[in-house]
Amino acid sequence: MRSIWRTVAPGQRRDLLALAPAAAVVGMSFGAIAVAAGLPLWMPSMLSVLVFAGGAQFMVVGVVAAGGGLLAAVLGALVLNARHLPFGLAIGPIMGTSLPARLVGSHLMIDESVAFAMAQRDPRAARAVFWATGALLFVTWNVGTLAGALAGQVLGDPDALGLDAAFPAALLALVLPSLREARTRNAALLGAVVALAATPLLPAGVPVLLALVGLVVLVPAPRGRAEATA
Repeated sequence: MRSIWRTVAPGQRRDLLALAPAAAVVGMSFGAIAVAAGLPLWMPSMLSVLVFAGGAQFMVVGVVAAGGGLLAAVLGALVLNARHLPFGLAIGPIMGTSLPARLVGSHLMIDESVAFAMAQRDPRAARAVFWATGALLFVTWNVGTLAGALAGQVLGDPDALGLDAAFPAALLALVLPSLREARTRNAALLGAVVALAATPLLPAGVPVLLALVGLVVLVPAPRGRAEATA
């Protein structure tokens, strides 16, 4: 790991070191919320080690805490992480050719490691940045999760430190730039309306899946129809 870190350019090291505390804070949010929702101390840490996908982990805990079934929680998490399929196709060569490298690389393939790697033009630099980002955030995320779970046990209420707001705030910061595009914004609004309307009627977790209806806004119109309406 030390040799990989030396390969990363100094500017990218600074970016990664600035990103690590944010990952730790969001991990603390997850750990505190999970324990406050009634999960045992070991479970959020186990999820962070074995799943290592913040959005999916929050979804599972939220659905279970709301009384939803495990099937809805798992399906929601799988749909949320479906973006990893194209990620894998895009950066597969970066991980290496051996089976152990591909297995570990797949586990460390998160939005941040993919984004940093794809920004590099040199394959060697992309490989170094991918592994450095994934390993650094894996450690900080899990340390944050454990710290948040311990704090949640002591405090009993994550609202006391505002940890419950850390993850939504981080997601909002990531999403806001995308919402400048009208079609993306309309898709998000339609999905939100569908989810809110379905929440009182359906089990927890299902409204989130139904929010995918908003994606129909992003489906391009047939060429003939588009020309007719132009």
